[in-house]
Amino acid sequence: MLSMLLALPLAAAAQGAARAAPAPTRTVLVMGDSLSAAHGLAASQGWVALTSARIATTHPGWKLVNASISGETTAGGASRIAGELRRHRPSVVVIELGANDGLRGLPLTQSRANLERMIEASTAAGARVLLIGMRMPPNLGRAYTEGFARNYAELARADGLAFVPFLLEPIALDRSAFQDDNLHPVAEAQPRLRDHVWPALKPLLD
Repeated sequence: MLSMLLALPLAAAAQGAARAAPAPTRTVLVMGDSLSAAHGLAASQGWVALTSARIATTHPGWKLVNASISGETTAGGASRIAGELRRHRPSVVVIELGANDGLRGLPLTQSRANLERMIEASTAAGARVLLIGMRMPPNLGRAYTEGFARNYAELARADGLAFVPFLLEPIALDRSAFQDDNLHPVAEAQPRLRDHVWPALKPLLD
């Protein structure tokens, strides 16, 4: 009887500790190219880092991992996705890839297959996906530019994904928002990109 009485406070304390234990941290994994890797800027200035700071404030229990690489193509992302999923076990995967495919004129069917592979791997791992699209300049030809944009829209619709059709939409017509290469946004434009993506990302965190 004495041992049972002594055990009761210990059991109650253990239950209290279990209730007080924080929930495990959930992860947002960003798979992108130089537009998400803050090319030409300090990493802390990029839209992904700014989004990470917002998540830390608005969604305790979440963290963001930026696995973006400058120069990355959809093929590179597809080859890396399985390892990144194993490493970080994300609850949300943000895919922002394809610009380098387009600038190199790579086949649209190839880019689409790579994006689809990343989407399928992410959903199979139990993650929700936010797909962020790009647009190509008209000098690549109407058929290519329209097909390029259509790839993203059709993948998002087919898989029921959260979707941002064009990352650079808020600044695309503002030359002052870009660095000298006319490809990568300046630091002052990064908050606008963060705010553009946020309405599509936030519901995935709630």
